[in-house]
Amino acid sequence: MATEELGAAGSDGLGRVPEEDRAEPPAQEEQEEEEKGRMERDWGFSLEELFGLALKFFKEMNGKAFNPTYEETLRLVALQKQVLLGPYNPSACADVGFFDVLGSDRRKEWASLGSMAKEDAMEDFVKLLNSCCSLFSPYVTSHKIEKEEQERRLREEEKRLRAEREEQERQKQEEERRLKEEEERRKQEEEERRNQEANRLLMVEQKRQIMAALNAQTAAQFQQYAQRQFPSSPDQQRLLVQQLQEQHYQQYIQQAYQVQQKAFRNQQDPDRAAPLSSPHSDVKNTSSQSDSLQSQEHKAHPKPCGLFIDGKPGDLPILAPSMWTRPQIKEFKEKMAQDADSVITVGRGEVLTVRVPTHEDGSYLFWEFATDHYDIGFGLYFEWPGTENGTRAESTGGPVSENPEAGQTEEERGNSESQTGSSLPHVSEVVPIYRRDSHEEVYAGSHQYPGHGVYLLKFDNSYSLWRTKVVYYRVYYTR
Repeated sequence: MATEELGAAGSDGLGRVPEEDRAEPPAQEEQEEEEKGRMERDWGFSLEELFGLALKFFKEMNGKAFNPTYEETLRLVALQKQVLLGPYNPSACADVGFFDVLGSDRRKEWASLGSMAKEDAMEDFVKLLNSCCSLFSPYVTSHKIEKEEQERRLREEEKRLRAEREEQERQKQEEERRLKEEEERRKQEEEERRNQEANRLLMVEQKRQIMAALNAQTAAQFQQYAQRQFPSSPDQQRLLVQQLQEQHYQQYIQQAYQVQQKAFRNQQDPDRAAPLSSPHSDVKNTSSQSDSLQSQEHKAHPKPCGLFIDGKPGDLPILAPSMWTRPQIKEFKEKMAQDADSVITVGRGEVLTVRVPTHEDGSYLFWEFATDHYDIGFGLYFEWPGTENGTRAESTGGPVSENPEAGQTEEERGNSESQTGSSLPHVSEVVPIYRRDSHEEVYAGSHQYPGHGVYLLKFDNSYSLWRTKVVYYRVYYTR
């Protein structure tokens, strides 16, 4: 057979290896190492583990799961003896009987292996068993899966144990830190208590000393007063004297505190402690008086600070608007469609402006809008009241179309051409114009009135050269 030829290759037929073949060149050793590593990668076990599985499978399944030929059985047994006992040694083995044909054949097959290395014998055993039994490979695969599962469980167990150790260490460190903080806090509290007690004792001692000094001055007077009040009651006299002494002490402390506060204020503002007038205080420079008066007037009436770069028009700030969206677009459009004034059409390449003047009873402007099928640009501006010979009429009409190239409404352009020399109103930007996905949800917002004027709601379709946009909108005010 092929395996017997491989096992006997390189020998002289008697199991002896020629001297010139015993020393393997380095290239052959590297090839054997590479073959060994390849087998370990293919089977998932080391050569020793794989041989152990193969030997166990051969002993348990021979004659049951598979039936090797007589020659394969002899070769497998010989390779097993070569691995377990080493090369055949006649002096170490007992003689077999004349009629023991099987034993004699096994001895001959074992002797034919010669001095084959243990690793080579294990490798040949595995290869021969795999070639003669198709069940060996699944058998090894099942053990490989079991081994991987065991290794996975071991890794998980190690990971769990490591996590438990880390958690225990963390809890230990946390407990140590907590105990340390508790000890430090206890020390601080103890120190604070000692300081408070020391301060209390100091204050008591100071109070005693002060009251002793005060009582030495007023003891006779208070005693005489008490005797006149309670001539026949020494106990009441003593109690009244104590009350008078306590009141005298409190008055003394209050006066001392007032003196201390006055001294502190004098240190903070030395000019207050200086004389209000002096013999030379009336002699002043006239120009310095004028400069001082002008400086005081400037401080009393500061120059108003403008809100805009060009200084127009007033002194009230523009607050940031609040904006949000809501998904009930279908209901909103159905409700707005009932009012013809709440539906407008913005032509292609057009910017349409809705002018909404502030209401005298309102303080907030609210707006909501949505479109059909496509988005639209939207922005909000506030037009401050302009002046034209002292007054300016407010236009409160509906939507006004703009010329996108000039950036002005037709009405505003006509007014600017007819009113030469008149001042134009100042317009502040509240919400810059951006494209809004108003065909997907309702866009809404609110803004607090910055003052009296007109809000300009701009619906910009200038970027669309082919489609007109239908806008459903609603504008109202609240207090």
